[in-house]
Amino acid sequence: MNPLNSVRGAITTGVVLAIVIMIIVAALGLTPGSFYELGLARWLHILSAITWIGLLFYFNLVQTPGLAAAAADKGGPGGAGIAKYIAPRALFWFRWGAVATWVTGAWYLIRTLNFTNALTLGHGGKDQYGLIIGIGAWLGTIMLINVWVFIWPNQKKILGIVPATDAEKAAARKTAGLASRTNFVLSIPVILCMGSAFHGLPF
Repeated sequence: MNPLNSVRGAITTGVVLAIVIMIIVAALGLTPGSFYELGLARWLHILSAITWIGLLFYFNLVQTPGLAAAAADKGGPGGAGIAKYIAPRALFWFRWGAVATWVTGAWYLIRTLNFTNALTLGHGGKDQYGLIIGIGAWLGTIMLINVWVFIWPNQKKILGIVPATDAEKAAARKTAGLASRTNFVLSIPVILCMGSAFHGLPF
């Protein structure tokens, strides 16, 4: 059976390929050749963040406008297929990607002894790395809260996972949409902070 024919198989193949690359690089003597926890934490953090933020961009740039266009197209096929088959799967990876991103980010900061530094925004701006990574971490935390407190509970009403009246569904669409759009906006400076913590902001 071709592993690329399933999501699980593709993920497993990607992880195996990454491990093979690590073994080859270690065999060439270009790394210490021993387990490097921070490298693992950083890799998993980036992988999780791509999953989470990638789906956030998909929801805001593709699915939400597409469903609005489908609703406006009175003679068209509508968006029922997206709501029934696509959105629940996307939201599964979206919400757990958010958790994995936050946990692996905290893991990395704790192991580098920077968790308190980030939490205090570089001890009030005295440390550049702590300030920049801290801003990103705090914004990411707000985004995580939005996912689990506002987006997912309201999406369950919209998708019919939990019972809701038409009025409740309309209110849920508004709340979930606003929280999702807020996260989309916040993700842009988060990416800036995560990419600039070591090297400085681009100005």
